[in-house]
Amino acid sequence: MHILLTGGTGLIGRRLCRHWSLAGHRLTVLSRRPERVAALCGESVRGIAGFDELADEPLDAVVNLAGEPIAERPWTPRRKALLWDSRVRLTERLVEWLETRAQRPAVLISGSAVGWYGDAGERPLDESSAAAGEDFASELCLAWEQIAVEAEALGIRVVRLRTGLVLAPEGGFLKRMLPAFRAGLGGKLGSGRQWMPWVHIEDIVGLIDFLLHQPAASGPYNACAPQPVRNRDFTQALGQALHRPTLLGVPAFALRMLLGELAVLLLGGQRVHPKRLLEAGFVFRYNDFPAALADVLRHR
Repeated sequence: MHILLTGGTGLIGRRLCRHWSLAGHRLTVLSRRPERVAALCGESVRGIAGFDELADEPLDAVVNLAGEPIAERPWTPRRKALLWDSRVRLTERLVEWLETRAQRPAVLISGSAVGWYGDAGERPLDESSAAAGEDFASELCLAWEQIAVEAEALGIRVVRLRTGLVLAPEGGFLKRMLPAFRAGLGGKLGSGRQWMPWVHIEDIVGLIDFLLHQPAASGPYNACAPQPVRNRDFTQALGQALHRPTLLGVPAFALRMLLGELAVLLLGGQRVHPKRLLEAGFVFRYNDFPAALADVLRHR
């Protein structure tokens, strides 16, 4: 199978490349720096700088995971434009390119996030739930998904991944939090009651592979473990795993002053359930957050 990945040099993309290379698939990664793709994703993985480099080569699947990190910097107008371009505009260019092809892939698996639902408070959420928020992250995910769905008119099966926080030893949000927690400076954010949907890196790779090979799979899927945790429980579990106190919480007003609009990602939450994945028969390896956290820390 020939698979094209955007975002292939990112956290999830690199893992997918290793997984699918071992399975014998042919992989092509779209990258701004294609010369680095082989070193990051595997020697057999080809890097390209533009869709046109594929010309009329047969293509079986596209996995669209590209996007600048959303929580690394405050959402200034310039940052918002970059986040929008790296997700929505790139997906627009991808769909437009697919339309020009005589031969089209059978499936497009396109990234999104649980931020699609906005800050939903205590409301349980599955894939049939409506979006609740009007914040920038929710608007971004809404537009991102709407563009991807346009590929269905081309006869392509479209899967939309609403991903939670990814637990991985080599990067992701946990890497940014560990220095403060290891120094004993970690603590809950705001009230600590907000829900944090999460998923182990092995499960996100597994579920993407699962959906790739399910001919009937289409539409949105919540790509997160069945048991989300509250921020206070996440904080306690991480502190216990590191044998550090977690008494120094950050008040909500301080986060809003420091981060502005971005603070909604830390103070809001989604009580998300992966209903459609479970109904389709996918089995998560990691359902328990402390066990998943222990595995990730053990492999750092």
